[in-house]
Amino acid sequence: MECRLCGHLSTHKHGKAPNGSQRYFCPQCKQTFNERFDTLYYHRYVSEEQIRQVLQAHSEGSSLRGISRTSGLAYNTVVSIVRAASQQAQLVHDAQVQAVQTEEVSADELWSFVAKNKSNVSPVN
Repeated sequence: MECRLCGHLSTHKHGKAPNGSQRYFCPQCKQTFNERFDTLYYHRYVSEEQIRQVLQAHSEGSSLRGISRTSGLAYNTVVSIVRAASQQAQLVHDAQVQAVQTEEVSADELWSFVAKNKSNVSPVN
């Protein structure tokens, strides 16, 4: 498994965490990590199913307080899950957008926005 901290290719198993997930050790950076590191499930005391339910309800447009009531999780826990999922999605999006090869970009909506708000823009000298 590749080290998720430094990218070194030869990590080895280093026991199990109390929750049963496999731990790994990187000989290069001398750090241990588990298979959930850098995921939505890392350092969370809620089940994967509860996280899926929270994200499903949020994608369907439910309010965060409503999700908190129906799932039985604290409001701050729900907010934390949604923020973490948003950050992960942004990282994936950024990586995919950088890989897109384009020759031409259409900015029709941008130009109509600029023209509409022209009075708010100071003139360039």
